[in-house]
Amino acid sequence: MSARILIVGAGLYGAVCARELHDAGHQVLVIEQRDAPGGNCVTRYVEEADCHEHMHGAHIFHTDSDRIWEYVNRFARFNSFVNRVKVQHAGQLYSFPINLFTLYQVFGVRTPAEARAAVARERVEIAQPANLEQHCLATVGPTLYRLFIEGYTRKQWRRSPAELPAEIIKRIPVRFDFDDNYFNDRHQGIPIGGYSALFDRLLAGVPVQCGIDFLPDARHWISRFDHVIYTGPIDAFFGHAHGALEYRSLRFERELLPTCDFQGNAVVNFTEAEVPWTRILEHRHFDRSSPGRRPGVQHTLITREYPADHGPGLEPYYPVGTEANRRRYERYRSLADEAFGGQVHFGGRLAEYRYFDMHQVIGAALAHVGRFTRGEWRTPAMPPARRIAHQGA
Repeated sequence: MSARILIVGAGLYGAVCARELHDAGHQVLVIEQRDAPGGNCVTRYVEEADCHEHMHGAHIFHTDSDRIWEYVNRFARFNSFVNRVKVQHAGQLYSFPINLFTLYQVFGVRTPAEARAAVARERVEIAQPANLEQHCLATVGPTLYRLFIEGYTRKQWRRSPAELPAEIIKRIPVRFDFDDNYFNDRHQGIPIGGYSALFDRLLAGVPVQCGIDFLPDARHWISRFDHVIYTGPIDAFFGHAHGALEYRSLRFERELLPTCDFQGNAVVNFTEAEVPWTRILEHRHFDRSSPGRRPGVQHTLITREYPADHGPGLEPYYPVGTEANRRRYERYRSLADEAFGGQVHFGGRLAEYRYFDMHQVIGAALAHVGRFTRGEWRTPAMPPARRIAHQGA
């Protein structure tokens, strides 16, 4: 049976849901507050540098799932880009994430056995690490922590690492071989032609209305549809009734330079607290392995990323995963579960207040579509007028 479905937000979660539900025969409408689909993945072509600019920071697709990889390849061809980050600290360049070459640069070790022994000597005995700083000290010791983690973390979160949960850093690998691929996943790359082209194909044939702010007219929108998929901030949806969830934001400073190559790498992190930016992206390197690039281009585009407090007009990029914020989110989650009886589904990075990699977003969206198709999204019926009355935005 065909349902009328509204999807609020044309980022990756919303676009995947839209594609699948549209193909299943449902009447789908996507509304988006920005002027184009794509969310934070959006890219644009810069002719002078002959590359695609990642408008909201680097987005490198990676997954260990054959199913997810096959899914995204329905909508784009991917180049062979591999993320091999470099770190600059006190004028020195290091390989990152920490690998055998990094450990050679820092400690002079040459073999995996020597590297393991050097790190073991550095480790601080902490029985149950309670925060990010303690986790790092117990895992790699003070030298590597101060070189690669401490200053970067203070800038990114504007908090002492001792105030942050260890989960923030656990996704960064430490290796005792020369593997400098940032990710462990088997599949990795960037869409040839940029992410915006991928979104054009994901949303082909699906009605999309841009420039629409859902929240001021939320009751009206909800009343017109059988099911609503909301991908915006969950606290804003409920009028910040339990207070605002904390985020960190970013400020981007782009510069077109009259040189064919500025730093020789796509991503260079700057880990000293005194350097105001956290990293420099050079966009040509994201496209370097894509076919069809023009030879002899004499300009390059770089972006400096500056951490920023989240506020009006700034994008909420990173949830601040403190215990207080987790408790606040759970209150919103309970409010959503109690108020809408399944009519409104909250999905994606902002609605679930968690950091997602792109492959995780796709997996979560496909899982929700599966539940919707099986009818598992329904809970005991609540009259539509009551559901809408509970809406606090």
